[in-house]
Amino acid sequence: MTPAHTRPFAQPLRVASLGLLLASLSIGAASAQTPTSPNPLLHLSAYGEVKAAPDRATISVGVQTLAPTAAQAMAQNRERMTKVMAMLMKQGLAARDIQTSSIDLNAQYSYNQNEPPKLTGYQASNAVMIMVNDLPRLGPVLDAVVEAGVNQVNGISFGLKNTQGLEDAARVAAVKALKAKADLYASATGHRSVRLVSLSEGGGSPEPRPMALMAMAKMGADAGSTPVAGGELTVRIDVTGDYALIP
Repeated sequence: MTPAHTRPFAQPLRVASLGLLLASLSIGAASAQTPTSPNPLLHLSAYGEVKAAPDRATISVGVQTLAPTAAQAMAQNRERMTKVMAMLMKQGLAARDIQTSSIDLNAQYSYNQNEPPKLTGYQASNAVMIMVNDLPRLGPVLDAVVEAGVNQVNGISFGLKNTQGLEDAARVAAVKALKAKADLYASATGHRSVRLVSLSEGGGSPEPRPMALMAMAKMGADAGSTPVAGGELTVRIDVTGDYALIP
């Protein structure tokens, strides 16, 4: 047992230790605090667009044949597609601009009520994707391949051979639009100016837009050829940025 005369000194020591601990915790909490940013931030987005006429087109054409047997359907299809390929070369298209996209052979049936399906023959199909880099030649090329044996035209799309310059111009327009928006917010909120903190870019894909119908005549170089309108493409760049408001 601890002697009675030592007990009066134990309590003051514990109180002193507790006081030191509380002081230490107070100092640590004060040092962990971080000051808030003096400049509010604007998180904004904007875009820039540049319009241009397309200078290339991709079109899907094909040959479809019907015959009593599968072999006959494929033979007829092969003969007609060979003529189409030769005509494409004659029109000045390079081999790299012609790509087979599908070859299909399907049985054909007739259906009558309360009767089983009856085989009537076979259908063979062969489709190719054609890239035309000289748009005034697009109409004449279409007419030529139809004359050679094409009996399916499945769709057309227009594009640009080189978008780098257009994308850069759209980037400049997007950044200017972003800065103008930031200046507007600064003025509306009573701030003197803004300072760019961060900047990021979104996508940049061409988007088709309609063109005046009068431009259709410009696409056909040869009189009497199929008229084709290329329309207008829009290259768009999206940007986002953070601006600090300066008092």
